[in-house]
Amino acid sequence: MDFSQLRRHKATALTILAVAALYYATARLGLLQQLVRGQVTPLWPPTGIAVAALLLFGARVWPGIAVGALAVNISIGPTVPSVLAIVLGNTLAPICSYLLLNRAGFHNGLDRLQDALALVFLGALAPMLISATIGSGTLLLSGVLPASGFWPTWSVWWTGDAMGVLVVTPFLLVVRWARWPRAVSAMIWVEAAALAACTLTVTLLATNASSSSLLFLVFPFLIWASFRFERAGAAPCALGVSTLAILASGRMAGPFAHHDLLTNMVTLQAFNGTVSLTALLLTAVVTERNRTHEEIERLCAQLSDAVAHQNDGSRRGTPPDA
Repeated sequence: MDFSQLRRHKATALTILAVAALYYATARLGLLQQLVRGQVTPLWPPTGIAVAALLLFGARVWPGIAVGALAVNISIGPTVPSVLAIVLGNTLAPICSYLLLNRAGFHNGLDRLQDALALVFLGALAPMLISATIGSGTLLLSGVLPASGFWPTWSVWWTGDAMGVLVVTPFLLVVRWARWPRAVSAMIWVEAAALAACTLTVTLLATNASSSSLLFLVFPFLIWASFRFERAGAAPCALGVSTLAILASGRMAGPFAHHDLLTNMVTLQAFNGTVSLTALLLTAVVTERNRTHEEIERLCAQLSDAVAHQNDGSRRGTPPDA
């Protein structure tokens, strides 16, 4: 093995360890909002980290996902075979997301409409059925979950994993490719601060009010973020809005009060799914529009230069008047 190969293997090993560490750390944070048996939560950030890691570094980092999931679940049980089954589900679901997104030609830049749709349906909603079904079924078969609790637990599990992909993965992909803006006017920073403050204030109001209709107040700010700041504004706003909604559902407050667990999870999944879909789709549309506009300007400039060059050549080739 030459030195370059050794360096590549070392880099891969370090990346796997980093993924495992991030998976474990964010899992401990996610468990602070557990709703079922100390291990099922409506937001599971590790899944979003796992999908982002696979998209950025490839399938070679999957052992980091498995190790992180094992480290988290081994302490909360219920039994070793059950833990291994849950770890299998937690590993297979992100891998399935990665394979489906690759198959669909997904771009990590999230700069196309088809990328936004693929992340929602092929990256989040469909593959997370795997982890939710394996996890909830394992708890049921191991005897720690009654039959009547299967669907509520399944709904929380699916919501948590899907939300992890919908709100965490886009944020990480944006951060990965983000660059500090140069030559930005002070008014842009003022507008960004105003957007952040308004989004936070309105979301806190909506998630603590008893009426669920107030949740719709956040969408104008998502539209504002998407049109004015594109991915750099929409992804953090969607993450913040979804996180606050999840926190409210975890403490059964605001629009999530006086409802059973399954109803709250359906409401939360619908709301956060709409938030993510709105932010991703609008951002993709705006990015495509801006890119098309820049391409048209570039082609017009080239055409103008070509016409000017041709006119200069014609004038030089015209014989002088007698």
